[in-house]
Amino acid sequence: MPEGVHGPAKNESYLTAIRTRGSDANPFFRLMGISVADISEGRAELSMTVLPMMHNGVGWLQGGMYTALTDEAMALALYTVIDPSERIATISESTSFLRGVREGTIVAVGRVLKRGRRVAFMEGEVRADSEQGEILARSTAAFAVIA
Repeated sequence: MPEGVHGPAKNESYLTAIRTRGSDANPFFRLMGISVADISEGRAELSMTVLPMMHNGVGWLQGGMYTALTDEAMALALYTVIDPSERIATISESTSFLRGVREGTIVAVGRVLKRGRRVAFMEGEVRADSEQGEILARSTAAFAVIA
């Protein structure tokens, strides 16, 4: 794939790519129809429309979709508080599934709880329809910060 078409260009930070090109900067966002709703200091909000192809065998949104969306929101929130030369990687993540959905839009919000020198602690949640909607899942994660 040509450089810069999917993901950041060679000398462009991921956060800059997301801010300038939105979902086009992340191939997973494009695949899943994820939209960047908001990015601020230590916080990011993403949204996604639930499609039938995302359902599990009994017609509910597959649980990994909650986790993946929240992981992306938490990672994006972390990019707002690290140096552009630093990289991150998820070390661990735990998700509690509170309620299922079959259709509509879900919104994930990721927040930085604590950013240490080498590890950052994050939290995220997925809600139905908006940031004020019913909570569907909650996640916590630890990310490595790599200089």
